[in-house]
Amino acid sequence: MGKQFGAKRGLKRQKTPDKFERSLPARNRRRVKDEVARRSSPTLSGESSAEESSGGGSVEMNYKEPTMYDRLLKKLSSNNKSVADAYKRRQVAEDDVTDGAESLSVSEEENDYEETDNGSLRMQEPDMVGTEEQTEDVETEDDLETSDRDEDDDLSVCGPYTVATSSFTKHVEYKLSKVEAEDLSKKKWKYTWELPAADISKCKWVGTGECFLKDDDLNYNYDLKQKLYKHWLDVYKTSGGNDFHSSKQRWFFSLCNSYRDILHCEKKPFYHKGLEEDSNIMDAYLMHSLNHIFRTRDLVRKNDAKISKHQESTKEEILPGDDFLDQGFTRPKVLILLPLRSVAVRLIERLIQLTPATSKVNVEQLDRFYQDFGAEEVEGDEEKEEQSKNAKPHKPPKPSDHQSLFKGDSRDDFMIGIKFTRKTIKLYGDFYSSDIIVASPLELMTKFGKVEKNKELDTDYLSSIEVVIIDHADVISLQNWSFLTSVVEHLNHIPSKQHGTNVMRIRQWYLDGFARFYRQTIILGYYLNPDMNALFNHHCVNYQGKVKSVHEHNGVLPKVLSQVRQIYERFDANSIADVDDARLEYFAKKVFPKIKDSEQGGIMLFASSYFEFVRLRNFLKSQNASFCLLGDYTDQRDISRARVWFFEGKRKIMLYTERIHFYRRYKIRGIRNLIIYSLPDRKDFYAEIVNMLEGSDDLACTVLFSLFDKLRLERIVGSAPAKRMIKSEKGVFVFC
Repeated sequence: MGKQFGAKRGLKRQKTPDKFERSLPARNRRRVKDEVARRSSPTLSGESSAEESSGGGSVEMNYKEPTMYDRLLKKLSSNNKSVADAYKRRQVAEDDVTDGAESLSVSEEENDYEETDNGSLRMQEPDMVGTEEQTEDVETEDDLETSDRDEDDDLSVCGPYTVATSSFTKHVEYKLSKVEAEDLSKKKWKYTWELPAADISKCKWVGTGECFLKDDDLNYNYDLKQKLYKHWLDVYKTSGGNDFHSSKQRWFFSLCNSYRDILHCEKKPFYHKGLEEDSNIMDAYLMHSLNHIFRTRDLVRKNDAKISKHQESTKEEILPGDDFLDQGFTRPKVLILLPLRSVAVRLIERLIQLTPATSKVNVEQLDRFYQDFGAEEVEGDEEKEEQSKNAKPHKPPKPSDHQSLFKGDSRDDFMIGIKFTRKTIKLYGDFYSSDIIVASPLELMTKFGKVEKNKELDTDYLSSIEVVIIDHADVISLQNWSFLTSVVEHLNHIPSKQHGTNVMRIRQWYLDGFARFYRQTIILGYYLNPDMNALFNHHCVNYQGKVKSVHEHNGVLPKVLSQVRQIYERFDANSIADVDDARLEYFAKKVFPKIKDSEQGGIMLFASSYFEFVRLRNFLKSQNASFCLLGDYTDQRDISRARVWFFEGKRKIMLYTERIHFYRRYKIRGIRNLIIYSLPDRKDFYAEIVNMLEGSDDLACTVLFSLFDKLRLERIVGSAPAKRMIKSEKGVFVFC
């Protein structure tokens, strides 16, 4: 269907004979087949797809095998008469296109298309700043109004061909072949170039394909729409910036604008005194999101105007062609996944600030937004500070990063749709009429659960997401990473229902089921772990390629203030699937006998994951050991009781997890011996936990690790020592 649909477009409807009765001279068949071969898209290796360039002779011209799109439309048209009519019109359009190809030579075909396009379709192109694809939401007159001024600004500054050659246009108009799609599904990516990260020490960027980060390739506005570029430049100068070209946000925007998948897990977060770096990256991906949305709606509006103008002048229906395939199954194009409501407030406030003034004359439902997500009140904070100074301290203060992250609303169940019209930003829009969806993985998982119970509900608004941004992935990993993986797996499925979209204008790669190969995924975090690597390697299959950051770590051992002998013991595991069993076996045979026979208490057993916590709990129960628990789901009363028992020596062992330390930051008293069953993901936690050791002069800490703990190990001891510890013939290493 893709080859037939990609032929001659924009013609007036002709009377079409039955396609099974057509006959074609052999010479014309060869000419048409050669033309299709020349127009086919390149494969991953740079050669044309054999499947698309080689024809089936007369058999291919006389019979068309039903495609995924045909089956989808049959299903939808059975319950919707308008869809059935649109499907018939599109089928007639395909037949007309094929007839045109049969009756005309290639040169005649091109001349006829030029005449039609330059004649009946030619008009002044207004600025298309509102959306749009047909949705269930009723557009206001303000939404439908157009303006020539913004489009003229774009053309005057950037040249007449900017829109046609922008990264957005190149990305969405690329025709992916079936051979390329199959290769992408099973491809092992090779990073062929590297570039130093000037703003991060001992860090570099590596990527697939050719290096595109060259200043020579940048145009006047860095491929931004002109009004977005002007506004962003004004915001940058107002904040005190003086060299936008060399700025962090401009550079990272160029990275996002390449439409490659990005993995950047070396970003210093705002709660670790990295406010400037974090804000710069957030500005960059927000501007990229706005640019993608505005260019999408401009394209839709231009095509709406062309079709309307043609119908008014000729009173005949225009047949949509490749130039008019500009929509997905549903309207939302950008999905931003965040861990906490307070982080969402910070992002949405900045999104509003970065939107040009002409597009945010009104911000609807802003009061409701602050009621639901919480607003930071300066006066209230000052009053609390004065009260805290006068009050007697009863609890030790939490670390500054904990206070900064959990300041505000720390709930993790939220989802909000944001719609952009010509002059208005609409918060709390219907998800099917929104442009951006900001949500937490937990809330989306709740939506999936409701759909399973009630078949009348659906999450088809995720079917046409083209840009996914996962910010603060490290925090999400301490919530429930499997929720995030499930969300990504639910993206870009063919919808179960028809949601008001004009099926005549859906892009071909949506109908072919190739949307996930066009989706850009951006993963940002403070550190990298195997879960993030797995998501990036297996679920990010963008045909444009990949870019990721690689960092050499110094380690955090100097932050250990106490004189503690840190003994690292390596155990062997054959594969990552066997590492959990191998870890427990090593602990049971080598470590536990030493502490079981010892009369000394105050033993803390630290595990990084809840899964390991459960296995250790069950093992200690089987050994009738004296222990208490501080787990992820332990009640507050039980936590208080366990801390007292441990400090007073009534319980010999305490089980403690990284997740509860992340959320509570307890200062555990009474630790005499520390056993780190598995290293923490967050390197700062290592020093915090080891520094809890107190009492005798002979303090010891035992750490278990394997080959598959390399990412965690190098963040704590340093990249160079970690490599030696993994490859060394010795299995025990001591740091003092």
